[in-house]
Amino acid sequence: MLPLLLRRLAQGLPLLLGVVVLNFTLIQLAPGTFLDVMTAEQQVSDPALIERLRVTYGMDQPPWMQLLHYLGSVARLDLGFSYRQNMPVLDVILAHLPATLLLMLSSLAIAALVGVTAGIVAAVRVNTLWDNVLSVAAVFFFAAPSFWVGIMLTVLFSVKLGWLPVGGMGTLGLEGGAFARTLDLLRHLLLPSVALGLFYSAVYARVTRAAMLEVLGQDFVRTAHAKGLAPRQVVLRHVLRNAALPIVTLFGLQLGTVLGGSVVVETVFSWPGIGALLLDSVSSRNFPVVLGVLLFSALVVILANIGVDLAYRRLDPRIRGR
Repeated sequence: MLPLLLRRLAQGLPLLLGVVVLNFTLIQLAPGTFLDVMTAEQQVSDPALIERLRVTYGMDQPPWMQLLHYLGSVARLDLGFSYRQNMPVLDVILAHLPATLLLMLSSLAIAALVGVTAGIVAAVRVNTLWDNVLSVAAVFFFAAPSFWVGIMLTVLFSVKLGWLPVGGMGTLGLEGGAFARTLDLLRHLLLPSVALGLFYSAVYARVTRAAMLEVLGQDFVRTAHAKGLAPRQVVLRHVLRNAALPIVTLFGLQLGTVLGGSVVVETVFSWPGIGALLLDSVSSRNFPVVLGVLLFSALVVILANIGVDLAYRRLDPRIRGR
């Protein structure tokens, strides 16, 4: 495991460097700066102060020199300074990271549980009413935009029924102990997690069904049935394990894409995560924060792919010798 891990990390460093250079180049090509936003909002009107801010933030230097300075700062884990939050970019990201991680992990847990279960049922009962209903539901939630699903869930459970809060991460002025605060957090987390998780559960259902159907027709499955093993044992211990590689691959890919999908969901539910931070930073031309969030996203994708490679070696003994 260790040589594979070190090899994958060594391969990921040039990729991360390329992502940083590409993101910085694209940001340089984008129109406008945060000084334009501050001038439009009448936060700064003195031309001398504007020019001083340009020099302070290094915007008076040529782009290639700004890139070299930025690469040197990233190597020191210095992602720059956010003028809007008036604090370092790394501190801003770390402040919003727990909310995003909570939403990501809960939505992926819902997606894996619901999607894999639906895929198993559809594969075992192929061409039956269960298969048709689950397939239609998977296609529907895959095609439905996550923001629309979130709005519909809010209208039903928050506006009409009044069971769950409309948005936010907690109730202001809530009194009580740790249990009351945890329960309040779970009530606020439920709707955005379900809205984001239903889309990914549809993908899990389709992939799991296809992988299960491919494995169910192989000889070792018929041998397991002939030996008298219980159907549930055959499905869970033999078929599902051999069909798990595409599911693990999908899970690794979704770890990177769920951050982009959370931008819309966090906006709909006013969830104070990195997605909402990214949207606000783009609107305010707070480019150091944008670059920091994009760098974090790339790092998550690279680590997720390394985790998938390690999981492959654990699930399939045939890969361990490669």
